[in-house]
Amino acid sequence: MVTIADIADKLGISKGTVSKALSDAPDISETLRKTILETAVEMGYTKLRRKRNVSKKVCVLIYNMEYTSPGHFGYDIIMGFRQMAEPAGLTVDVIPITKSLQKTTPYDVFMLENDYIGSLVMGISLSEPWIADFKTSRTPAVLFDNYVMGNPSVASVAVDNDEGMELAVNHLKSLGHKKIGYLSGALGSHVFLVRHRAFFAALKANGLPTDPQLSGSSYYISECIQKHLPRLLERGATAIICSHDQLANAAMVQCQELGKKIPEDLSIIGFDDLPMSPYTAPPLTTIRQDRPQLGKCGYYALDSLLNGVPIGTILLHPQLILRSSCGERK
Repeated sequence: MVTIADIADKLGISKGTVSKALSDAPDISETLRKTILETAVEMGYTKLRRKRNVSKKVCVLIYNMEYTSPGHFGYDIIMGFRQMAEPAGLTVDVIPITKSLQKTTPYDVFMLENDYIGSLVMGISLSEPWIADFKTSRTPAVLFDNYVMGNPSVASVAVDNDEGMELAVNHLKSLGHKKIGYLSGALGSHVFLVRHRAFFAALKANGLPTDPQLSGSSYYISECIQKHLPRLLERGATAIICSHDQLANAAMVQCQELGKKIPEDLSIIGFDDLPMSPYTAPPLTTIRQDRPQLGKCGYYALDSLLNGVPIGTILLHPQLILRSSCGERK
């Protein structure tokens, strides 16, 4: 097992200096402290420390996602995680992270610095620096709506997006729709990429046309609506599935401004079942992912990793929530 002496020998410094860096003593330079922490992580010292450390601290690392109030997407996930973790004796810190932090401090080093034994990670896109870290990191991490292959210290939690898209396409087909369009957030997000693929797979499975021109994606909602919605309508789409509820609501508003009635002229389905969905005009049919349960599964996955069980992916069943934004094709 890696010891402080091993780290000191590799760097050619004293054991006392290594000990000071690991305990965050003030009388050591930031540059040297960072070098020692990075070397400790590289040599596997974090694994030893987790076994010896009495700390019971975990964190929720959140990036580019609202979470502070009950109406926010991340709120219920964090609440579900805390409902399981805190009764188990863990202290849970919720930490908004920045791209700057990811660039300057490797994930394992951040966790070691702050004495965290594991994390639930939310909102990180495929282009973020820590995605590369998660491929080789040794500190347990559970990624929500994200996926890294081959690292036994990293697990994933999500709703089954393939099943969700199958539910949405099946429902529209049952209503007589044959030309179904798709609007999406940017495909640089793992979850939007998965949903995009799942949409076309569901069309194919149902024997419906898989015209690439009946789909469009953009980072900004307004850009997606302005750039892609007119094309879908021109190509004769009678129904549109959206990658998330906010985009679906924006599509309904724009269609109504264009003089189209929802659902008489166009059916729309969202994804996520945000708190706003029952109150859109008309109320939005959508695919529900149970966010508190996702948070609880995040804890189950992290607890498995902390106990040496290299769990991979947990997928929850989605649910089709029928409201008033879909109608029969006339």
